[in-house]
Amino acid sequence: MTQIFERPPAAGDEVPAPREPLLRAMPTEGEVPMVTAINRALHDAMANDDRVLVFGEDVARLGGVFRVTEGLAETFGESRCFDTPLAESAIVGVAIGMAIRGFVPVPEIQFDGFSYPAFDQIVSHLAKYRMRTHGDVDMAVTIRIPSFGGIGAVEHHSESTETYWAHTAGLKVVVPSTPSDAYWLLRHAIASPDPVIYLEPKRRYWTRGALDTATPGAPIGQAAIRRPGTDVTVVTYGPLVDTADNAATLAAEQYGWSLEIVDLRSLNPLDFDTVAASVGKTGRCVIMHEGPRTLGFGAELAARVSEELFYDLEAPVLRATGFDTPYPPARLERLWLPGPDRLLDCVEKAMGMP
Repeated sequence: MTQIFERPPAAGDEVPAPREPLLRAMPTEGEVPMVTAINRALHDAMANDDRVLVFGEDVARLGGVFRVTEGLAETFGESRCFDTPLAESAIVGVAIGMAIRGFVPVPEIQFDGFSYPAFDQIVSHLAKYRMRTHGDVDMAVTIRIPSFGGIGAVEHHSESTETYWAHTAGLKVVVPSTPSDAYWLLRHAIASPDPVIYLEPKRRYWTRGALDTATPGAPIGQAAIRRPGTDVTVVTYGPLVDTADNAATLAAEQYGWSLEIVDLRSLNPLDFDTVAASVGKTGRCVIMHEGPRTLGFGAELAARVSEELFYDLEAPVLRATGFDTPYPPARLERLWLPGPDRLLDCVEKAMGMP
C-alpha cells in the first residue's frame, strides 16, 4: 500500500515499468466476468460525473486486491482514484465529509470483515445524515464491500455482514448475482442521493454473464425471477443464486419438483411484492443465505411471509443458512456454507416428505 509520507521519485531513481492492466484487454459487452462489469460501471460513472471519486486501500496503483479498480487512476488521475491509509473508519468518515461538500464518493472496504472498524461511522453518521438535515443534504455515498465466502480465504476475509446494514434505517443494501446486475445496481447506487452498501459476492467475480450497458437494468428495490417454478419458492440473493439454480436442476431431475428462484437483488428496499406473488403461486417458501441462522436476514423475511401470507402457505417457511458459529477456517468452509443438499433438505420438508 502507498504510504502517506512516501517521498516522490528523485532523479536517478529506478522507475518500474507500468503494468499491463488486466481488465483493459477484456470485452466490456457480451459475456464478461462480474469483475469487469463492476470496473466498467465505475469507469462510466466517473466519466459521466466529475464529482465521482473512488478511493480505498490499494485501489489506485494496485487496482484493488481483485483488480476491480484497475485502470481508473491511470484514466482519471490519482486525484479521483486514490489510495488511502489502512483505516476503514477514516475512509468512511472522509467519504461522509466529501458528500457534505457535494462530491459523490465510492469508497472500497477491502474485505467484508474489515468493515467493522467503520461500523460507527456507517451506522451513527452515514445512515442518519439525510434525516438530520431533513433531506437538505444528500449523502450520495456508495460503499463497495467484497463480501461472503466460497474462496477459501483466511480469517476476517469472508463474512456475511448484510444483516447489520439491512437493520440500519437510512441505508440501501444491494447484492448483485450477475455481471449485468453488478453493472446496473452500481450505476443506480452511485446515482442515488441516499447511502448504499454495495455487497460484491467474491466467489462470483470471475463468473461470466451477459452485459448490456445500453439498456438500463432493473432499479434498486426490484427483485428478479431467475427461474420460474410451481412447487416451492426459493428466495435468495448474491452468491447463492447460482447454488439455488443448481439445486433446482437436481430437484427437477430426481423428484420432478419445480422450484421458482427469486433473486432479491436489493435487501433494503425489499421487493416483497415479487416474493408474495411467487409464494401465492407455489404455497411454499424456503429462504437461503450464507449468514448465521439466528437473526439472519432470512429470519425477518420468514416472519413477514408468515404474517402476511399465512393463508397462502401450505407448509411452514423454512431456512437454509450458515451456522451460528464464527466463520470457519478455509478447510471447513464447504461444510459451513449452505449448498444444494441443505437447500433440498428444506424443500423435501416443505413438500411433506419425511
